[in-house]
Amino acid sequence: MPSTDSKKITVALAGNPNAGKTTLFNNLTGANQHVGNWPGVTVEKKEGGYNFKDTAFRVVDLPGVYSLTAYSVDEVIARNFIIEEKPDVVVNIVDASNLERNLYLALQLLEMDVKLIIALNMMDIVRSRGYKIDIKQLSALLGVPVVPLVAARNQGTKELLETIAATSGKMQAPRQPLDYGCEVEEEIQKLEELAAALPSTGYPPRWLAVKLLEEDDVIIKHFKGLGEGGQELLRAKDDSLARLKKVYGNAAGITIADTRYGFIGGLLKDVLKKPESERVSISDRIDNIVLNSWLGIPIFAAVLFGLFQLIFSASLPLLNWINGLFDSLGELAAGISPDWLGSLVADGIIGGVGTVVSFVPVVCLLYLGLAILEYSGYLSRAAFVMDRLMHHIGLHGRSVVPLVLGFGCSVPAIMAARTIENPKDRLVTILVTPLMSCGARLPIYVLLAGAFFSAYQGLVIFSMYVIGVLLAILLAWLFRKKLVKGESGHFIMELPPYRLPTVKGVFFYTWVHVRAFLARAGSIIFLAVMLFWLLDYTGIIEPISKAIAPVFSPAGFGQWQAAAALIFGVLAKEVVIGAFGTMFAVGEGALGTTIAAQLGWTPLAAFAFMVMCLLYIPCAATIAIVKRETGSWRWTAFVVGYTLLLAWVVAVLIYQIGSLFIS
Repeated sequence: MPSTDSKKITVALAGNPNAGKTTLFNNLTGANQHVGNWPGVTVEKKEGGYNFKDTAFRVVDLPGVYSLTAYSVDEVIARNFIIEEKPDVVVNIVDASNLERNLYLALQLLEMDVKLIIALNMMDIVRSRGYKIDIKQLSALLGVPVVPLVAARNQGTKELLETIAATSGKMQAPRQPLDYGCEVEEEIQKLEELAAALPSTGYPPRWLAVKLLEEDDVIIKHFKGLGEGGQELLRAKDDSLARLKKVYGNAAGITIADTRYGFIGGLLKDVLKKPESERVSISDRIDNIVLNSWLGIPIFAAVLFGLFQLIFSASLPLLNWINGLFDSLGELAAGISPDWLGSLVADGIIGGVGTVVSFVPVVCLLYLGLAILEYSGYLSRAAFVMDRLMHHIGLHGRSVVPLVLGFGCSVPAIMAARTIENPKDRLVTILVTPLMSCGARLPIYVLLAGAFFSAYQGLVIFSMYVIGVLLAILLAWLFRKKLVKGESGHFIMELPPYRLPTVKGVFFYTWVHVRAFLARAGSIIFLAVMLFWLLDYTGIIEPISKAIAPVFSPAGFGQWQAAAALIFGVLAKEVVIGAFGTMFAVGEGALGTTIAAQLGWTPLAAFAFMVMCLLYIPCAATIAIVKRETGSWRWTAFVVGYTLLLAWVVAVLIYQIGSLFIS
């Protein structure tokens, strides 16, 4: 432990998506980290800490960005933190196997005049391709320390810690700014002088001048609020843009970007050596198959189908063991006196909450599979394949990312829509993301598929995900045509190289999500089930549910118990299972067969109920996030209303049409 008079250093981690930033963050902080939201926005904020050489380091994991131009909320957050919080050191994690693309962000960070360290990650891939990078020369040309590492194997982390500690204690050496050419530099100097004369913004004047020439909306808006001095600067900016347009024939922003890439190209000729005849990499060979126009989507579907088959078959033995344990506990608790206390423990806690907790193996395997798909690099390929389809329906390609994340949880998935620049694309993505089948719904599918479709559990569960995806695509197309009209934005998706997932990384990813599931079970789900038990024990819930139940009769599940479970499922989807467990006072092992016997459901009715749970009103947490993200009660009410109507219509159609073919 550091002494009470030890130094405290703030380190910001910046980098492109898929550069290994999260892996390095986990290496540095381990379990000593927490997750929240950035002030004022619902983009995830991760912080952690570590102690090194009598110094306490606070590590802030900035959102993954490709640049620091204000095109998305993530980019604004990253640069505002660097400027306003003034971290002692900024570590730029760079994919060493893709230097040309990654160094663009490094140049922008250098222009912000920060203490910068380049963490050259994925050096194992560089070596496997036969590349050679002159680390010393790269450091000399950029004027900053460069540390090679392989974050996935925790190699180079100690050297990086040493460099961070040394850099934080040094005075920053003056750097030669990137020369944009005499014409551009002349305009930069004019704007820089005007910006320096205005009240201090905390931003370096030269950086402000460059951003004005790039027509950065956030910076322009800032100067609009600085009175006549700000207006004079903006008029000078317009004059500069007009002059440069005549000289170069392009917008100044394009000229600046070209200069940066030109500098990077020249730098790489000095520091990067590639084999004269590069072999086609294994990644490229695999991509020729999985990204094929005809095979890409079927392969993605097959991967998901295989994942759900594995989840069900592999979790079944452990499910049975846990169910037996809770059944035994329920029998013991049933004898507790007085009767109400015995009912509370046996029916409420064990029958309700215990039924939900028994699905931990299922949730664990789901996130284990998603972690492997993400860390291996395949999930990015799946998003790329779906990207083509997104453009056909008029939706932004980046919308694929939130939709894929929706397989885990709708809340962070909707947060991820913040990275979409076009507000119309962002809104439509938020509106349809709740249709993706999240992990909270999976226990419902597993329970009913096991009871009613014993020979086809995996196929039935897979069909829920397919229905959600197809309806999300259909509704996105409809909303884009009728509700939110306009051109869709453009998106270039970078594909990371394939990697072998590390045990540590996969375990950590899985544990974080399972821990969140258990936390929900111990808080929201527990409280919801306890409330349900109280209303059920006192006889309040039955008459309310009986009044609503006839609405669901055309879908085949018009019993009051089904209506009661759906009502409380709005609080959290897992509560649907907890409510059934409480009402029927049985564990998960016998719950499916009890539902079939007590409610008289047919497999068709059970399937319609599963679809209802898939589509109807999102959980309370998702509703709250929709409100915060859209800033509108109208759109929030629209999501609640359209999902409920859609769920009822689809469930009724499935049951009624299915009944025509099934006697």
